[in-house]
Amino acid sequence: MAIYLTKESKVLVQGMTGGEGMKHTRRMLAAGTDVVGGVNPRKAGQTVDFDDRAVPVYGSVREGIEATGADVTVVFVPPAFTKAAVVEAADAGIGLAVVITEGIPVHDSVAFTAYATTKGTRIIGPNCPGLITPGQSNAGIIPADITKSGRIGLVSKSGTLTYQLMYELRDIGFSTCVGIGGDPVVGTTHIDCLAAFEADPETEVVVLIGEIGGDAEERAAAYIRDHVTKPVIGYIAGFTAPEGKTMGHAGAIVSGSSGTAQAKKEALESAGVRVGGTPTETAQLVLGVLAAEA
Repeated sequence: MAIYLTKESKVLVQGMTGGEGMKHTRRMLAAGTDVVGGVNPRKAGQTVDFDDRAVPVYGSVREGIEATGADVTVVFVPPAFTKAAVVEAADAGIGLAVVITEGIPVHDSVAFTAYATTKGTRIIGPNCPGLITPGQSNAGIIPADITKSGRIGLVSKSGTLTYQLMYELRDIGFSTCVGIGGDPVVGTTHIDCLAAFEADPETEVVVLIGEIGGDAEERAAAYIRDHVTKPVIGYIAGFTAPEGKTMGHAGAIVSGSSGTAQAKKEALESAGVRVGGTPTETAQLVLGVLAAEA
């Protein structure tokens, strides 16, 4: 099985006719994703040719849903317009909005994630690589040829570390890989994904990738202790990060004793999570768990 995204998912791309939208729509289609349309009010009624498939452009998300039955949208819209794009998608009744855009003002992210919740729309991101269910569907920018379908669930703040763990464990494969994004405010959390993987009968072990800043990993540790029965292996990026300096992601900043990698590691380990010192060591821990269960 999978979480959030399957081969039945019908995907719209907001911003499909822009440079990034075009590039990644082509890649999503090549991965088998059922991209049913793009959204651009200025180009409504046109079609865009992607190799052997012509994809229609709709004037609004609502129009795209009515014409195609789409239930997922991937947002490739500049930061200044992302809030309006997500609100439009939520108002149209989309079930899942994958917000790739980075550099969105935090107050906009707070506003559209809260609004989407009231409309029943799940947000992945912002500032994320999206999610992939290997062999079924790919919504975002994750390379589809790194790994195969398998037994591991992956939830990560970091796009690059998502790709690395997918590669390290490519021979085992993944049920679904979710890049939740590294901004201070995200729509889907580690906890959301942990709950979904716990309920997925084909996910046997979960990899959780965190990083410095905030308390998301500590909250995930508390949730794991009380609610997760499957083995969880963790990795935290940023042990050598200097205090007070943002490292890569807008949310990756240590302030005093808050948000340090060591504190997150200790919280996870106290909940029974084994935490790798490097991505490769993390992958080896996963392999050890699977071998012990075989």
